[in-house]
Amino acid sequence: MQDMLTVSHAPHVAGKDNLKSIMLDVIIALLPALLAGCLVFGYRALAVAVVCVLFAVLAEFIWQKLLKKSSTISDLSAVVTGLLLAMNLPAGIPLWIAAIGSVFAIIVVKQFFGGIGHNFMNPALAARAFLLASWSLAMTTWPEPGTAIPLFGGADVVTSATPLALYAEGATELPSYLTLFLGKTGGCIGETSALAILLGGAYLFITKVIRIRVPLIFISTVALGTWIFGGSEGFFSGDWLYQILSGGLMLGAFFMATDYTTTPFTPKGQILFALGCGILTVVIRLWGGYPEGVSYSILLMNIASPLLDKVSAPRRFGYKKTKEVA
Repeated sequence: MQDMLTVSHAPHVAGKDNLKSIMLDVIIALLPALLAGCLVFGYRALAVAVVCVLFAVLAEFIWQKLLKKSSTISDLSAVVTGLLLAMNLPAGIPLWIAAIGSVFAIIVVKQFFGGIGHNFMNPALAARAFLLASWSLAMTTWPEPGTAIPLFGGADVVTSATPLALYAEGATELPSYLTLFLGKTGGCIGETSALAILLGGAYLFITKVIRIRVPLIFISTVALGTWIFGGSEGFFSGDWLYQILSGGLMLGAFFMATDYTTTPFTPKGQILFALGCGILTVVIRLWGGYPEGVSYSILLMNIASPLLDKVSAPRRFGYKKTKEVA
């Protein structure tokens, strides 16, 4: 009886890695995007990140103390949730809204359903959707890169449109590919620099925290769909490179569409999941009323993950299909 196996909830990890080491790797991978956000938007981006992480950890600690459960803040999952939420917020958002978002992500999306491994959708993205529905103006006010943003508000901030908004409006002067790649544009803290996100994604791939299939299929589907249907001059004339370098596609593909808990376990299920995310993103971006569609596409596919696992599960050894009697 010395070699009994331990049965636990997802995420299931085989090998020397554990939950804490995986979360630490995700935090390290997010640091380039956070640094890029701070370089573009100043110290205010760091302040948003600190508030989101602090309230995420506090919410988890207080909730578990109230329910007399053992604390799990040492596994760093709450830190990751807070940091991911911060990456999906504009640098000029009021800090109290960022704090509410973190509490919502931890308590409502994560703890209400049993804690890590039991939430049915990504907590950070669900919190972003909640904040967008509740404080849409604050969530869609994008500070101009390089402008000074007051720490506690109370002053006007020079704002700018996101690259995707400019593209959707048919603007004649768009940011260059190099500007999009480096991230000197308006947008959320962690989504502006494609270079920083690629560095973090490469780290996750090298350390084997993620597999490349989901990000690759997700991004490729958006590129193909926007190239075919996204042009103003007919089919096969869309600017697919502009679409994949702008908005939250890179951030969502590498850091949220690869979440262990809310995405399918099977390889076939992951392929279907990534295809669904890509198709929904294309539909929302091209024909929806909102220029960005990554967050909602991932959330919708999170809900479909159990079904995808069911239809893509390998057939059991010895399984025999029974004939239906008319």
